[in-house]
Amino acid sequence: IAPGIVDRKSVHEPMQTGLKAIDSMVPIGRGQRELIIGDRQTGKTAIAIDTIINQKGGDVICIYVGIGQKRSTMAQIVQRLENEGAMEHTIVVSSTASEPAPLQFLA
Repeated sequence: IAPGIVDRKSVHEPMQTGLKAIDSMVPIGRGQRELIIGDRQTGKTAIAIDTIINQKGGDVICIYVGIGQKRSTMAQIVQRLENEGAMEHTIVVSSTASEPAPLQFLA
């Protein structure tokens, strides 16, 4: 069982994404959740995948959540993570666009 919010350590250690612009302007704390938002076709998925791949060899567990994406897109993401050896430290949660809204909500 995970500790309660009061008992948890604060986020105090940076996580290097491997993307200098993000690491210098908007540093991400290790253990912090990040929501990547933006317009279509602006590279949101690429940023997330590159960050996950750059964690290889460390002691970080990454969780990628794809909600409402095509099944083929999610398969490509998982394939790329496998090819790069990043699935060893990654959990993928997916609820595709073809699944009912309640399942997408649960993801």
